[in-house]
Amino acid sequence: MNTDRVFALKSVGLFNLREFARLGLGIVFIMSVMIYAEITIGDVGGRYLLITAAMIGGYMAMNIGANDVANNVGPAVGSKTLTLTGAIVIAAIFEAAGAIVAGGEVTSTIRKGIISPDAIPDIRTFVWVMMAALLAGALWLNIATYQGLPVSTTHSIVGGVLGAGIAAGGWGIADWGKVGTILASWVISPVMGGITAALFLYLIKRTITYQQDWVAAARKVVPILIAVMAWAFATYLLLKGLKQVWKLDFLVAASIGLAVAAAVYFAVKPMIQRAAAGLGRDRTEVNKLFVVPLIAAAAMLSFAHGANDVANAVGPLAAIYDAVITGGLAEKASIPLWIMVVGAIGIALGLALYGPKLIGTVGSEITELDQSRAFCIALAAAITVIVASQLGVPISSTHTAIGAVFGVGILREIIKVNYARLIAEIRLHHHGEDEAVVEDYLRRFEAASFQQKGEMVKELKKKKKRPADLTLSKQERKELRREYHRDLVKRSLALKIVSAWVITVPLSGLMAAFLFFTIRGMLLP
Repeated sequence: MNTDRVFALKSVGLFNLREFARLGLGIVFIMSVMIYAEITIGDVGGRYLLITAAMIGGYMAMNIGANDVANNVGPAVGSKTLTLTGAIVIAAIFEAAGAIVAGGEVTSTIRKGIISPDAIPDIRTFVWVMMAALLAGALWLNIATYQGLPVSTTHSIVGGVLGAGIAAGGWGIADWGKVGTILASWVISPVMGGITAALFLYLIKRTITYQQDWVAAARKVVPILIAVMAWAFATYLLLKGLKQVWKLDFLVAASIGLAVAAAVYFAVKPMIQRAAAGLGRDRTEVNKLFVVPLIAAAAMLSFAHGANDVANAVGPLAAIYDAVITGGLAEKASIPLWIMVVGAIGIALGLALYGPKLIGTVGSEITELDQSRAFCIALAAAITVIVASQLGVPISSTHTAIGAVFGVGILREIIKVNYARLIAEIRLHHHGEDEAVVEDYLRRFEAASFQQKGEMVKELKKKKKRPADLTLSKQERKELRREYHRDLVKRSLALKIVSAWVITVPLSGLMAAFLFFTIRGMLLP
């Protein structure tokens, strides 16, 4: 047997061993939830039903951690700001803290109000609906994570509730207007996130990296950008992350955020001045100034996500618990601490065991990221959620983050293609001249600021008229665009991700309906 074959077999063996280890730890967690729930619940009616629901809730929480948290830390890992291990530790801590500290004491029993509880005939049917919805959402997330596809966990559970609800009460049970607004976020979220991230990246390029004295420009602009980030995240946390424990309107939250931003600006400005003084001559050195803000952004996004999306795991579980214990169906259900703990630990464990695959997809497989690009993605995610929530526009944090990544990549393509075309045009204007003269002009052009580049091109066009037969053809322009499209953004991956988004609600709904009929058939006398 040759060495390559032995090495391949060993690699497969190690891969299988790691997979079995992850699976084993996941099973241990689910069994631990079963024991924990049994001890905590005590001897009450419907005890075993609650224990089963707790195990499904733990499974859902693990899948949320595995799939959704990658959006918060993926850009930081892809830009090499954080190691994979460091990102997992930070995200696990802040996700769990957000879930436990700010996850809230109550949750809507019917997720997003997409079905009417009045159309559900009895408490037992309601419990079956919630269990089917929770399990269907978790299964779809599991499949998507295995395929390396970041999808919306909110849409997964919404689809589950919708499908199981229709199976229980017919088509009239659904609020189709509400469903329509949720489906609208498929388009709104990525477009808003992509445009916002691209605008911030273009701002950084225009005000810093395209300036001749980019170090001096960085000293002025970076503290302002960090202050904007501080405002965005302070406002974001107050409006979204802490809304369950401290409810504020937008003006109050934005005002507090503005005060935080001012304090951060005056605190970081001298630090940036000192850090910028030690930068090298390469313009990419400006990325070093975004390292600490990017780590802080990953932590704050994780905290807000834990506070908000833990409800996707524990909301239906809390609704089941409340229905079984009280024997009634309330608009709001209290969330016992033990349920919140299950959700928090499940999210952290799911991230540690299965999160790396999605972190890789978000952080490096769509487009190449550095610190400034990753900073723009994180900032765009926070600002988009703030703006959309105030406009009453439906938004998905997953779709927003992925849209921001694609927005950054597409802007890079546009800039690269335009710059390549410009260089080709300059060479055509210098056609027939000595190569040393051309290269000297290109070096001066490269070192010039954005404004100076424009002036050089205008001056060149006035002085030198290129021959008509040396004009770039449409085909040559297409070839330039095609080359950078292929290199900078993976279109095939975009198609796969969007396809997964489109089928999330209907597929999880179909699965939930099937599971509802299965559960009902098993439990009917």
